[in-house]
Amino acid sequence: MTFSRAIKIAPSILAADFADFGAECRAIEAQGADWVHVDVMDGHFVPNITFGPATCAAIRPHIKGVMDVHLMIAPVDSYIEAFASAGADVITAHVEAGPHIHRTLQAIRGAGCKAGLALNPGTGLDAVAHLLDMIDLVCVMTVNPGFGGQKFIHSQIAKIEALRKLIGDRPVHIEIDGGVTAETAPLVAAAGADVLVAGSAVFKGGSAQQPQAYGDNIRAIRMAAEAALL
Repeated sequence: MTFSRAIKIAPSILAADFADFGAECRAIEAQGADWVHVDVMDGHFVPNITFGPATCAAIRPHIKGVMDVHLMIAPVDSYIEAFASAGADVITAHVEAGPHIHRTLQAIRGAGCKAGLALNPGTGLDAVAHLLDMIDLVCVMTVNPGFGGQKFIHSQIAKIEALRKLIGDRPVHIEIDGGVTAETAPLVAAAGADVLVAGSAVFKGGSAQQPQAYGDNIRAIRMAAEAALL
């Protein structure tokens, strides 16, 4: 992974066909996805259950680019090695998921992955300031985690702007997860985000067998975001 602040679209397979994950991953990459975002939920930290390391290992051969694993689980540390072994390139943990986030980030990097830190909408940036030199990505949740298809929380735009200033020239990505569409993408891109996670906004209207809609949706989000940077 070479660092770049260029806009990257990371479709969330939470919105894909669970019965055909391999084909879905191949389809979104063929249609222009930069990263593949994998939302792991445990029914404890968030009110939903999705999938675990075995699913990540199964889809890894179908992903040519970056597999971006977002752990919405607690505890985190005991599962890091399993997700790293499953082929994750980026592992993101929530600052709210445990008392020792510094140790968690050390463990992620120690497992050979890029380390991400996720913040829920109600969490401020104080939790980030002393961790910036040991992370590769900050994921700003623009919905409350746990379910796809929620509406974008506009109050998070000011947080993104403040985070961008805090990061300065460090090689740290700002990822946005939740409610990203062609309408909200320009707002977060202008505020400083470069990785845009989109679920239903990418997968609507298409399928692995008819993926053209995926490409149209990805291009619409990317063009809207990039236009805000001109």
